[in-house]
Amino acid sequence: MGKNSKPKYSSGTVQINGQTKATTSKYGDNVVTNYLMSDDEKRAYDYAQKSFADNLSNLNVFDADTRKSINQQLEAYAQKGTKAINDIYKPMIEDTKNDIAKRFGNLDNSSFLNSLNTIESNRADAISSLGQDLVIMQNDLVNDELSRRYNYMSFLDDYVSGINSTAMSYGNMSQANSNAGTAFNKGNYSSGTNWWSEGSNLMSQLGTQLLSFYLSK
Repeated sequence: MGKNSKPKYSSGTVQINGQTKATTSKYGDNVVTNYLMSDDEKRAYDYAQKSFADNLSNLNVFDADTRKSINQQLEAYAQKGTKAINDIYKPMIEDTKNDIAKRFGNLDNSSFLNSLNTIESNRADAISSLGQDLVIMQNDLVNDELSRRYNYMSFLDDYVSGINSTAMSYGNMSQANSNAGTAFNKGNYSSGTNWWSEGSNLMSQLGTQLLSFYLSK
């Protein structure tokens, strides 16, 4: 009976429903673990990485189309607000003119001028308020656009990170399987070595006893 051979390195694999998801193998002095993506998974992973890289440099830059869209929304809001102001104050001015004309026969009097000044002052306040609303709306539109972009980038980053995390988990399982197999081989090798060592000691003892026996003759 001979000594067992040197323990062999054991490769590792992880399979799900018969499909290999991760492998661990030894190439020369290097142990390499591979996560095996499906074609669809690889296409999505590559797309997410490329989209993240393509959008990163322009994340806070608004192109002409984006600026145009924001300006169109602001203009629409301004037109709507201006119409609402005019719908309120123009009839008030006309009603004041008609009332003064009926009461005094002309518009050249202090009552009309005082009423007109009050109306114009209120309309100016409304226009000023509309201007402030437009500034707030512009900030909101810009922040909404940035928020949408950052959410999209966060989604891409989370997706790539999720795939990497999955790959690491499967890779760890594959390495664990490899380590378990290698440890098993090493255990068998160690057991074989102990058996040979014990056998050698026994033969040595028997040889010593036989030599003593012959020398005593």
